[in-house]
Amino acid sequence: MERAFALVRMDEKHPHWQMAVSRRGKLYHRADDFRTEFGRDFTRIIHSTAYSRLKHKTQVFFTTKNDHICTRIEHVNQVASVSGTIGQYLGLNTELIQAIANAHDLGHSPFGHLGERVLRQISEKELHETFWHEKQGLRVVDDIETLLDPEGRTSNLLLTYAVRDGIICHCGEVHQTVLRPRKEAIDLESIQRPNEFEPYTWEGCVVKIADKIAYLGRDIEDAVRLHILTEDGYPLQELKQELNGHLHAHLPSVSNTAIMYPLITDLCKESSPDKGLILSQNHLNLMHCVMKFNYQYIYHNKRLEVYHSYARLILESIYGILKECYAGEKTLDNIRLLQEDYPTLGKHFLERMRKFSDIGRHIAKKDKFGNSFGNTIIYHISNSEQDYRRACIDYIAGMTDTYAEKIFDELTTF
Repeated sequence: MERAFALVRMDEKHPHWQMAVSRRGKLYHRADDFRTEFGRDFTRIIHSTAYSRLKHKTQVFFTTKNDHICTRIEHVNQVASVSGTIGQYLGLNTELIQAIANAHDLGHSPFGHLGERVLRQISEKELHETFWHEKQGLRVVDDIETLLDPEGRTSNLLLTYAVRDGIICHCGEVHQTVLRPRKEAIDLESIQRPNEFEPYTWEGCVVKIADKIAYLGRDIEDAVRLHILTEDGYPLQELKQELNGHLHAHLPSVSNTAIMYPLITDLCKESSPDKGLILSQNHLNLMHCVMKFNYQYIYHNKRLEVYHSYARLILESIYGILKECYAGEKTLDNIRLLQEDYPTLGKHFLERMRKFSDIGRHIAKKDKFGNSFGNTIIYHISNSEQDYRRACIDYIAGMTDTYAEKIFDELTTF
């Protein structure tokens, strides 16, 4: 029913409002700024460098030369569109939805989920910790990304709790039948695995389900554009027959709009605050059937195997080179020497260590990085090789596909 969630939307009347709009520190305020708290989050997100890099990060198909294949930033925009449509109909806070949707994949590594798996393996071996992009996204917006304030000083993004929560709790790779927000606020940094907790807001739940709806049909269309699938041949026509015959979906085609539209409209019709965000059984089956098809014929397609090996070699090679630079308090000296053989890698990683490490901050000019919220030392590398290894993983995780390939070319060229 239209506006069925209006009474539970996250606004000043909601009992969780003060927690939802709370920040980890004080964000500057100008007297004539008419934006809401979530509106400010949205603009801080889209002005961040992490957001800019999404345009050169993989969604499914790696560094393709076809301009019409979906990249990570297009996926983010599509999630924002789907979740905004759902939120508008249900009467939820669309500003909060847009902020979460545009930030939800800021922690994604280069080369898509393959890159995430590689970094997870490195992290488990080197740090005895897991790596997952939802948690990395929280790390990006809390610690790594900085913006200039009106005085020209750097500060962290300092996003609201509701948006930060939506980032780390957005995992859409699970097969849940009902979504409802959790009732209690928690320390988000204490979350240990994907999907450990549901989002804190209905708006976060909408983004979570929209994340899945948005990619199902688009990945099929991209596979057709790249001739991995044939629109009028097997197995797409078999999928269409299965959907129409067994699930009574009556899809005119197996296209993005043909798949998204019934899922969005069904979700809006079936959901209520009492029942939760829910799909009818037929439409839930439709979603699972398309997802199973995508894994079998797209994500596990043999044509991706060679590139998977190539991407793995790139990420592991870059990590190996950086790891060898560690020497306690002399680490920055080794990174400077790295510039002689690998000027781009050495220069950029040195700049990062100057900004975020204890050694770098010790030698930096007093006002180099602005106010206290931009002065956080993330890596205590003078006495912790573990912190240094984490710095290497964070650096690689932030790379685009094209930048990682550029660095790899530098590593392999004399």
